[in-house]
Amino acid sequence: MLIGTILRGKGSDVTTVAPGATVRELLARLAERNIGAVVVSTDGVTIEGIVSERDVVRRLHDRGAAVLDQSVSEIMTTEVRTVGPGENVDSLRQIMTTQRFRHMPVVENGRLVGIVSIGDVVKSAIEQLETEKASLVDYLHR
Repeated sequence: MLIGTILRGKGSDVTTVAPGATVRELLARLAERNIGAVVVSTDGVTIEGIVSERDVVRRLHDRGAAVLDQSVSEIMTTEVRTVGPGENVDSLRQIMTTQRFRHMPVVENGRLVGIVSIGDVVKSAIEQLETEKASLVDYLHR
């Protein structure tokens, strides 16, 4: 299965936040959208970073509550690994597991076109296994 197949199923909507937004604003966006990470982007197309709940928790531990009024650019990850829609989900699952990534932006022709979470990847694996199981059961009952 390809990454683009996941995006077709879940949609290509990507929540972004500007680098100058405060961490407090970031948390509000995460809560209202019920998501774990957002892409940091000024224009919604290019990627300047990514920031997750995990980033916020770590900075809260290091810096205390003052981090809530700092800008997202101060806590974001700037070296963002991305994936293309034509890449294989199995290889992405391996990368996400070994590298401990929970969210991976999807980029096509230099433009942000989606985001895939580890939950999306696991869901696709389960769906694929269920399809294979149904095919085998059907084959055995012929």
